Amino acid sequence: MSDTDLDRNAFLGLSAELTGFPAVRLTGTGMAHDYLDAVCAVVGRSVVADLLDAYLALPAEPADERAAAMRASVLADERLGPVARNVIKLWYVGTWYQLPGSWRQVFGARPRDVTFVVSPMAYTEGLLWPAVDANSPGAKAPGYGTWALPPMLPDIEK
Repeated sequence: MSDTDLDRNAFLGLSAELTGFPAVRLTGTGMAHDYLDAVCAVVGRSVVADLLDAYLALPAEPADERAAAMRASVLADERLGPVARNVIKLWYVGTWYQLPGSWRQVFGARPRDVTFVVSPMAYTEGLLWPAVDANSPGAKAPGYGTWALPPMLPDIEK
């Protein structure tokens, strides 16, 4: 397996833990390659490598210890935390948001660190839509004539 394949697999694993969606669902969006490339272009390969190394160093079991280690060594880290949180936003809404000013002051401003949408497909494939059980407006229509049928809502147990 090449370093690039290892990076992509680690990025998918990290992304799955950060977003709560399985890696297979993330792969199905077709955005993993674009998102990893975008993060590398913005913060640099060394920051991404450190983020993936921190993820790969997490204990495998038990789940509560792994979650605590993720919070402590990734999300709470001064350098990696803001990048990891941006990865979450990237998957959910397809937009890279400029890193906080405090991060840029300490670790340096990056020329590509501006708020931008990765691609038009990023909007339609955002995890926001399946998270709220909806289609992306204007992009993934539910089908011809479905507007004529009343919405089907699941039964909610009280």
